[in-house]
Amino acid sequence: MCFSATASFVASGMLAAIGVATLRHVREPRALLFASVPLLFAGHQFCEGLVWLAFHGSLGRVALDHAVLLFMLYALGILPTLMPAAVALMEPSGWRRQAIVGLTMAGAVVCAWNIAGLVLFPVHAFVEHFSIAYRNAMTSNMTVSILYILATCGALLLSSHRVVRTYGLLNIVGLTIVHLVKGYAFASVWCFYAAIMSVMLYWQFHHRRIDVETPNGDSAAHKPFLLTWLRGARA
Repeated sequence: MCFSATASFVASGMLAAIGVATLRHVREPRALLFASVPLLFAGHQFCEGLVWLAFHGSLGRVALDHAVLLFMLYALGILPTLMPAAVALMEPSGWRRQAIVGLTMAGAVVCAWNIAGLVLFPVHAFVEHFSIAYRNAMTSNMTVSILYILATCGALLLSSHRVVRTYGLLNIVGLTIVHLVKGYAFASVWCFYAAIMSVMLYWQFHHRRIDVETPNGDSAAHKPFLLTWLRGARA
């Protein structure tokens, strides 16, 4: 197995473990989607590991096409809707929530556009300077890219929760660096960066730093929640 595939699978396994651990500490149903981000990124990195395996001859062409489609479906379709929706669910009533809901709608437009592009046009994936570059004739659109960034990062920056804003700021920093250094493989490198940064969400949920009803306050230790079996028994 090549080093890049191994790195993707190792990252996927670590994120999956951290994702499950994060869900164990969720105390409000409205925070569930945001807490699921590390686990969802785990599946995303697993898909890229399959892409690397296909490039090195361990998987066939059909498997490569499916892995590329799944990777792009999450990166370009699901993520720009999921991220603002997750933030909106945790946001209390007010102008911030209205703005984030607006960005969620913009993300839904981006999702529909990009999925149409993935269905109507082929996705070309290739290795360039030790990273995977993905190309699609319809999704490589400047206006759509701007809406994508506004939806995924803008919603984070608008949040009342300090932790969420910090995650958004870190993603903006990573986005800028990746664009300047590895713009040709932006989807792959930035998603990997965002995945690794999502690890910080575990610590915030573990230390009860995310409370839906009181932004920037500590959540109650024994607050009831739908998935109580994930939290385990407490004394």
